[in-house]
Amino acid sequence: MAAAPKTITHEDILRNVRAGKIAPIYYLMGEEPYYIDKVSEFIVDELLKPEERDFNLDLVYGADVNVNQIIELCRAYPMMAERRVVLVREAQAVRSLDGLEQYLAHYTPTTVLIMCHKNGSFDKRKAVCKAIQQVGVLYENKRTPESQLPTFISNYARREKVQMEQQAVQMLADHVGSDLTRLAVEIDKLIMSLPAGQTRITADAVEELTGVSKEFNNFELQSALAHRDIFRANRIVQYYMSNPRSFAMSVTLSGIFTFFTDVMLAFYAPDRSENGIADWLGKPSWKVKYDILPACRNYSGVKVMQVLSEIRKTDGASKGVGGCKTPPGELLQELIFFILH
Repeated sequence: MAAAPKTITHEDILRNVRAGKIAPIYYLMGEEPYYIDKVSEFIVDELLKPEERDFNLDLVYGADVNVNQIIELCRAYPMMAERRVVLVREAQAVRSLDGLEQYLAHYTPTTVLIMCHKNGSFDKRKAVCKAIQQVGVLYENKRTPESQLPTFISNYARREKVQMEQQAVQMLADHVGSDLTRLAVEIDKLIMSLPAGQTRITADAVEELTGVSKEFNNFELQSALAHRDIFRANRIVQYYMSNPRSFAMSVTLSGIFTFFTDVMLAFYAPDRSENGIADWLGKPSWKVKYDILPACRNYSGVKVMQVLSEIRKTDGASKGVGGCKTPPGELLQELIFFILH
């Protein structure tokens, strides 16, 4: 049986373009627009100098063109440059791409076509999809899971030569959610607000910029649950109930569920040391040290299974399952009481 083709990541595309391995077409699609924008911008920056773009970069929008017009642009030759780039934004609005198959069979070698298809993807069973894969790059991404947001934030800040406190990272992830474009904007704001010579973003800075409390947030709630700190957990829940706009029930429940899932998995780690569990879970060692290991000591495996089941029930109730009309704050209060007792 033939091996399944390797999934192409945005890092693969950037690496190949840097190495001079240029494809005649890049079809970028998926649920997360951030990487689509970044990859398309990178390709344009790598292939065309600023002074070459007036004559060699065609930027069009899918709602304004049809496939024949796109092909006509691709057939043109570069002027005083090695390549031309045709960039189609909002490619999902192009009515039909079927005609693209014929072009790809005899594409113009000096043209690079970039199609940016956001908030979804097209049918991969179509012949045009196979044609794209044969001569070019078909890239599809998924919405970044909530659990991976802290890694994205830390890595983004690190690339900008800035460090972020762990609490600051989690506060920002909880506040913004999985919109990577907005997350990048918020991080940029934080970086720009740093005093001259300072390269560390603190929880205080995030609190000041976003209005998120550094004491009353999902990161602190999970920590309180891990340490079975009844007083601190109840203070946070009371804050949420008094400030209903300060939290989103779905995000809070998702975070708690992910945390206790990690605790359950930690019980089965072959190596129960801090580093062993970190490797087993794919989590940073600080998270294991400060939250997961204490939770493993404070909860039994049976209790953790019960907690996970209760979180699912609470999530259903918060969405009106069974005709439930209990306010989110009260549902959260009942769940936290169940977890801690």
